[in-house]
Amino acid sequence: MTSGLNLTFEEMWEKIMACDRKYDGLFFTAVKTTKIYCRPSCRSRKPKKINVEFFYDMKEAEKAGYRPCKRCQPEAAHSPQVELVKNVKAFLLNHYKQKLELQDIAAHAGLSAYYLERVFKQETQETPRTYLEKIRVDKAAYLLATTDRTNLEICYEVGFQSSSSFYKAFRSLKKFSPSEFRTLAVKDGHHELDH
Repeated sequence: MTSGLNLTFEEMWEKIMACDRKYDGLFFTAVKTTKIYCRPSCRSRKPKKINVEFFYDMKEAEKAGYRPCKRCQPEAAHSPQVELVKNVKAFLLNHYKQKLELQDIAAHAGLSAYYLERVFKQETQETPRTYLEKIRVDKAAYLLATTDRTNLEICYEVGFQSSSSFYKAFRSLKKFSPSEFRTLAVKDGHHELDH
């Protein structure tokens, strides 16, 4: 599996356990025992972790002998804008640490900021900015649960420009402050907190 995406096996595993639609199209989950591959958001029964491998491209999965899931239909493109939005999502995932304005994202996509925002919202029900914020919060949650870095170090490492915006976004999306999240993640194991 080769790609520039900044996701570890553990992070991808967490996304499939949470059936997280934000990552659909960016990677695919292949189950060795069934020889089927799925979107991260697939609601089918979850496989054992040891039976899973991830692919960034469905053609790679098919070349490795997997077939598409009949339930989530990962091979089906739902609109002509799917590829564009997938590329923008990948760009956001790969550049979340940087200070990004809508204009930067639009320039990468070769579109006007207005058109990009409209298309992205049609496809994802959110703006590129809110999507980027969710990626940053997901990364922060992962670091809070798996490292001993300070909240402030994590805030800047995942791309927030101020601690106040970090704390506000984190609480809004995770329903806990970063410190509360870390305490619960350490106590309970962090998988339950991502739902």
